[in-house]
Amino acid sequence: MLSLKESLKILKETNALLEGHFILSSGLHSPQYVQCAQLMSKPEKAAIFCKSLSEKITNEFKNFDVILSPAMGGIIIGYEIGRLLNKETIFSERVNKEFKLRRDFSIKPNQKILIIEDVITTGKSSLECSKLAMDKGASIVGYACLIDRSNGKSSIKDKIVSQVQLNIPTYTEKDLPKNLSLIEAIKPGSRNL
Repeated sequence: MLSLKESLKILKETNALLEGHFILSSGLHSPQYVQCAQLMSKPEKAAIFCKSLSEKITNEFKNFDVILSPAMGGIIIGYEIGRLLNKETIFSERVNKEFKLRRDFSIKPNQKILIIEDVITTGKSSLECSKLAMDKGASIVGYACLIDRSNGKSSIKDKIVSQVQLNIPTYTEKDLPKNLSLIEAIKPGSRNL
């Protein structure tokens, strides 16, 4: 398994962990930004990262049937972990602001589901996937992600298995530290389009 130092090195080398001044989709400001799509766009590095996460998942979750990921961020990670662990992998998509199963994906009653996504911050997408699965009569065995940046503040009450945990501070515009206020803010991310 990768150490924290090795994980951070890969994230920085692939531009998946950026330093600067960022306005997050929540409206909060941060000195770091995580963009796992950059990691996943470099297959050789992503394979190392996902292999390590798959080992952690195997150690923590002994028995599950299906991996469920939220679109978009969780699709590639879910697929790669599913490939490594030889598990069926499906994803949910937002339809009228609510996660649904499409493309003839299905969840059967009593199936054991592992929720996987790229980054967990608030846990909102993961919990929406959980509700979708439980509404179909399945049970949730747990949650996994490449990066857990929830700092223990996620709405997820179960254990989260991650390749790396990052404690990235966030600030309101009024509470910006001086060093951050001197840097021009960038508004990255898929929700800011």
